[in-house]
Amino acid sequence: MREIAVGTGADFAGLEALRAGDVHVWYVDLAVAADTVGRLAACLSEDERARASRFKFDRDARRFMVARSALRTLLGGYLGLAPRGVTLTYQAHGKPALDGVHAALGFNLSHSGDVAVVAAGWDRAVGVDVELRRPLPDLAALAARSFAPRELAVLDALPETERPAAFFRCWTRKEAFIKATGLGLAQPLDGFVVSLAPDEPAHFLDIEGDHGALARWTLHDLQPPDGYAGALVVEGAVRAVHGRALDSGRIAG
Repeated sequence: MREIAVGTGADFAGLEALRAGDVHVWYVDLAVAADTVGRLAACLSEDERARASRFKFDRDARRFMVARSALRTLLGGYLGLAPRGVTLTYQAHGKPALDGVHAALGFNLSHSGDVAVVAAGWDRAVGVDVELRRPLPDLAALAARSFAPRELAVLDALPETERPAAFFRCWTRKEAFIKATGLGLAQPLDGFVVSLAPDEPAHFLDIEGDHGALARWTLHDLQPPDGYAGALVVEGAVRAVHGRALDSGRIAG
């Protein structure tokens, strides 16, 4: 069974070993002090610092740097590396990945508002999405552009007061899937169907008519902080999903 007991290379004592068949999900508070952000920037690559400098608002740049620093800390913890020693590559549609001897560790990052979520698992693709729940005056138009007809029918049948929550359930589940596959928006959002009714468990109802794909991917709800919605998609069967918060004081700079 594949597992690495972490804490040696990244001085990240207490982080559990990531065992085969398990997925770890980490919740990160991005609202940290400015001096902390400056310290964390030291572990980022030149490319990441350049990306941060292109944000229009300082708030968004800070959130990006904290999220990337947390990602590097977690990956380094699993791999026995210092955060700055983690080398990220990018797949054809922009999904970050590891290569070489570390390529077996699948991971994904999402952030919205003041929350980031990192998911990781061995020998499998993972995708995660978190969204700040917020008023959407154009909810119907957004759904019409992105949801499959079966999803729209479920959404429209719900009482109006329940539609915002159902929209974010559907949206995060779909976003997590296109991030897991690595195709991003090259994969049409209306080409697959997820559950979204409030009394229905998270699962795929159809993936482009491919029964093999339905058996290959699993869909899971997450429990992010209040005011957020989140979903996880994992390639293959999952033994357990373990969620926990990452204290900002444990993010290495």
